[in-house]
Amino acid sequence: MTRIGVLALQGDFREHIRALEGLGAQVHPVRLPEELKDVDGLVIPGGESTVMGKLMVTYGLDQPLRELLAAGVPTWGTCAGLILLSRETDNALAGQPLLAAMDIRTKRNAFGPQRASFEADIAVPALGEDPFHAVFIRAPVVESTGAGVEVMARLDDQDGAGDATIVAVRQGHLMGTAFHPEVTGDTRFHDYFLRLVRGVRG
Repeated sequence: MTRIGVLALQGDFREHIRALEGLGAQVHPVRLPEELKDVDGLVIPGGESTVMGKLMVTYGLDQPLRELLAAGVPTWGTCAGLILLSRETDNALAGQPLLAAMDIRTKRNAFGPQRASFEADIAVPALGEDPFHAVFIRAPVVESTGAGVEVMARLDDQDGAGDATIVAVRQGHLMGTAFHPEVTGDTRFHDYFLRLVRGVRG
């Protein structure tokens, strides 16, 4: 059975656990370094990225997580988790701890405060033809990507400028989404991640 750890320091980790268990994975919360042992994949959930980063350091998880990522263990970050996986963010000077695993730059709270949260249907070709109903809660965006990063989804800008904002990315065994698939009831992203994990194991 596929063994998935979900970082459970803060944020909406319970929703991820339920979604993955519903797809047949063996899932457990991760709060201490020893709980990373023998995981086939890891999910870093949404929440408050600065708080989560500081708790990683407090609980001695930051270096074990970096080693896990460097070892090629598939990892998916949603919202705050996407920020933590980034090599660079607009909050770096404020002491934001990062795992710096994905070659991306993210911008925190890109759409404004909590009251500016919104939902949108987005095209995600990797998940099939049907659009994915994405929930953005104080969401970040990916401002730039390195050469090895695949853009999985974009959100058309709301200002009519004709530009597009990157909201889902993949870099090899790493994946990040700016939105919260775990709150929608649509488990296609979770299923995609499990297939990624099983592919790496195979």
